[in-house]
Amino acid sequence: MKIAYPGTVASQSGTFRSLHLRNYRVYFIGILISFVGQWMQSTAQSWVVLTELTDEDAAAIGITMALQFAPPLLLVGVTGWVADRFDRRTLIAITQSALLLISLAIGVLLLLDAMTLPVMLTLAFASGVVTAFDNPTRQAFVTDIVSNDNAANAVALNAMVFNVARLVGPAAAGVLLVAVDSGWVFVVNAATFVAMLVSLAAMRRAELVPQHRGPQMGRFADGFRYVRSRADLLVLFVMVFLIGAFGMNFAIYASTMALEFGHDADGFGILTSIFAIGSVSGALLLARRGRPQLRVVVLGTALFGLASFVSALMPGFWWYGLVLVLVGFSLST
Repeated sequence: MKIAYPGTVASQSGTFRSLHLRNYRVYFIGILISFVGQWMQSTAQSWVVLTELTDEDAAAIGITMALQFAPPLLLVGVTGWVADRFDRRTLIAITQSALLLISLAIGVLLLLDAMTLPVMLTLAFASGVVTAFDNPTRQAFVTDIVSNDNAANAVALNAMVFNVARLVGPAAAGVLLVAVDSGWVFVVNAATFVAMLVSLAAMRRAELVPQHRGPQMGRFADGFRYVRSRADLLVLFVMVFLIGAFGMNFAIYASTMALEFGHDADGFGILTSIFAIGSVSGALLLARRGRPQLRVVVLGTALFGLASFVSALMPGFWWYGLVLVLVGFSLST
């Protein structure tokens, strides 16, 4: 006879086995709604910078993204320590509330025609700082909800949620950008953070199993020494760096290609959603696997490079979109 303890799933298997846990189901719904809103904002932000705050200056999108993604890199030692030392559910509630206020501020400024590029860059940086604490805390929080046996499945389902949101969010943003003022997209995103806050409040605290907290920030240096001693981890770190730096600039590629093929914001949203079709497929495939394997990572990386190269040669909007499915699939894998 198997006994199911909090955070475990007895006698369950398959792609969606973690959803048999009530706490994870509640978390899953909240994060799905929140991610949809965040993808709406990400799409709208790139489009606003490209077409409203500049004269189709793709470099401005790059600067905005750099300011948004620099804090998670620069603060990685601090944010990881914070995620290990403090109550993760409380931390997520704080970061989600802060992101809500930033989104609302952007939306109001756009609706009042008071937004400028410097202000957008400042708010993008502020969002990046908050996200630097939010991302590792959310990722670690999964291990507080499910057992170690189901951790890989839960992480894969989180990736699926992220990509399902990428499928829905950009398409919705494209429609809204054409139909109403761009500021409303950010206001809608602010509202979606409420779903995450509600889901956190609805979770049963007694069924959470907080994992071991690290003793001190000095352990961050131990992490570097450990990675340096592992050739397989070094390979993964280098691969992630190269793909992240030179391949995962989709907001720039898709927005400029949409303009190149004569499409408006709706075209940008469609391309982002098409990309997500492949990403969701890759995430679902990974959720079925028991353990990740280096061979799959290497094959996925090679396929990503090939698909990205082929996409650059496509002569039309829908041909480009078709190859993006393969790009999304390989990147998720």
